[in-house]
Amino acid sequence: MKPHWSLPDIPFFSERHADVVAALNRWIARNRPVLQDESEASLNAQCAYWLESLAAEGILDLAVPNALPVEAGEPGVDLRSICLVRECLAYYAPLADFVFSMQGIGSAALWQKGDPEVVTSYVRACASGEKVAAFAVTEPDGGSDVASTRTSARLDGHEYVINGAKSYISNGGIADFYLVLARTEEGKGAGALSALLVDADTPGLIIYRQIDVIAPHPLAEIHFEGCRVPANRLIGAPGDGFKVAMSVLDVFRSSVGAAALGIGQRALDETVARVTTRQLYGRAMSEMDTVRHKVADMATQLEAARLLVHKAAWMRDVRRVRISTEAAMAKMQGTEAGFQVVDAAVQLWGGLGITCGTVVERLYREIRPMRIYEGATEVQKSIIGRQWLRGVA
Repeated sequence: MKPHWSLPDIPFFSERHADVVAALNRWIARNRPVLQDESEASLNAQCAYWLESLAAEGILDLAVPNALPVEAGEPGVDLRSICLVRECLAYYAPLADFVFSMQGIGSAALWQKGDPEVVTSYVRACASGEKVAAFAVTEPDGGSDVASTRTSARLDGHEYVINGAKSYISNGGIADFYLVLARTEEGKGAGALSALLVDADTPGLIIYRQIDVIAPHPLAEIHFEGCRVPANRLIGAPGDGFKVAMSVLDVFRSSVGAAALGIGQRALDETVARVTTRQLYGRAMSEMDTVRHKVADMATQLEAARLLVHKAAWMRDVRRVRISTEAAMAKMQGTEAGFQVVDAAVQLWGGLGITCGTVVERLYREIRPMRIYEGATEVQKSIIGRQWLRGVA
């Protein structure tokens, strides 16, 4: 484990990003005892701890805008800072990265498309750690096919009545509010969807079941049974829900690649430490060409993906252009490279690499879901291929 974090030596950053790294190093120093010892606290308690610790250093502020409303054409948040934070947090504590990213993802639609009079208090509460956010898009049978959303929201006077189910919802059961995608318009497809802000204590919102996955995170299936919310909780215009959801992913999809880089870098560092000390056939593993070749592949994969991730963030922050294609590349290459590196680490660690509780075994469980959520690798390939074939990439 690195004793401290540093700014990547690539030309995508400015002086402000040195301040981000300084805040991250203060966070590392303050939490070093926790980072070095695997916590036995409950999952919810761990999330609450990381939320408080990130808020205390002002790191959560990087996931949300400083002021609302965000003027048209302004980026709202600095994606390069978000990527720096996610790579660092994922390296030291993947659950802390999860907490940070969900505060951003769960609040992004609010500051992008919401009425400031309604949403400002929610966004600021996310930055301070006073409220926990959730983004409720996926459905039990829908997966990445957002356009097939079945959850409905019928306008009844000055309220929307929501019925349906959402599944694999991050922060499900601990969130204070949910951004819910539901079908409000006649017809089929993406144009019939709208986004609604729903408080967790709204009658009719039911935490149906908690979902356990290989990388422990708070996940739940949520049911809506006649759940009524005021019409002013509509985020964006009626029928704009798909656009709202995609605008969130355009911001945060690149940062998934950054988090995968953090996990991959941790696996590489742990592996280098192991192969330089472990003896096989009378010599250190690091003296074997097969091991050197494997480490060379791991390091090169991470460096190549790192350039794609930070280029995408730079294009959004500096060029102020839409980065759907670049974000898809960053997410795909970051998570695929991260997975290949962790898988190689497990192989080099041998039997210890598949022993429950060892660092690379934990990293393997953390990296595997990242190739699926926020759009599986296959979805990213479809986005990239479609854009390039249209000649608009």
